[in-house]
Amino acid sequence: MPMTTILLLTATFVIVFGVSCVAMALLRPSAVQRRVGQIHREIPGVEMPSPQRGWLRQAEKLARPLARISLPKEGWENSALRTRFIHAGWRQPEAMAVYFALKTLLVTGLPLVMWVLLSGHLDPAQQAKLPLAMFAAAVAGFYLPDLVLRHKVRRRQREIFESFPDSLDLIMVCVEAGLGLDAAVLRVVEEMRSARPAMAEEYELLTLELRAGLPREKAMRNLASRTGVEDVSMLVAMLIQADRFGTSVADSLRVHSDMLRTRRHMLAEERAAKIGTKILFPLIFCIFPSLFVVLLGPAAIQVITALRSVANQ
Repeated sequence: MPMTTILLLTATFVIVFGVSCVAMALLRPSAVQRRVGQIHREIPGVEMPSPQRGWLRQAEKLARPLARISLPKEGWENSALRTRFIHAGWRQPEAMAVYFALKTLLVTGLPLVMWVLLSGHLDPAQQAKLPLAMFAAAVAGFYLPDLVLRHKVRRRQREIFESFPDSLDLIMVCVEAGLGLDAAVLRVVEEMRSARPAMAEEYELLTLELRAGLPREKAMRNLASRTGVEDVSMLVAMLIQADRFGTSVADSLRVHSDMLRTRRHMLAEERAAKIGTKILFPLIFCIFPSLFVVLLGPAAIQVITALRSVANQ
């Protein structure tokens, strides 16, 4: 057996064994968690803490040394990256350490894995290009968490954008039925918790801030800044103006709901108008060549056959 194969199998075993040990350490409950579980079994009314939070804490302890390498020293709380974390729904304090540790691990791990896998299987001409490939792998590992974070932000904002009209209609119905705005938002949280968890989570945070004594204007502005969705910002501005001038909240919600439906109808018409332009390039480069082959192929074959017969004569 070649030496490179032995080293590769050894490295694979070490990596798998290390990952298994880390998983066992993360999944193993602590003494406090075992005691809480015992209390939960003895007293059914006691709620268990989220196990995901415990895993995040264990992951933060393991990832903190790696996170110090790429973690910004100052200004993290007011940075744009922190705002993107909030828009993505990653509000746990452990997310920062896990994110930067993963970025450091990818920057150093991807080039190392590439070097282990390719160093003994390349000829001298390709061996000279290996450092450039390792540098490209390091750059890809550095920007890969940013791409995942951007995708998470877009996906969550899209979910809030799609669920916002339904929540606004529910709030309007509850307000017209006689409930206050705070009670209406709480009712919407209960109704949308399973169907639209992102929107329900934002409304729940709004109610918790209001219960904690935060002014309504500040709590609503926090809602707009947490979501980063333009429609929510417009609703917050409308509710703040209605609260200042003493106008009816139900009438304001009805007007805003009609305006929101008109805006979405115009957005749908805009996207439908762009279909003709977007389908032009696939039509030219993918569909037309196949049509030419199907329609002109038999005629071209007959012309070539006739020309060959004439040339042979």
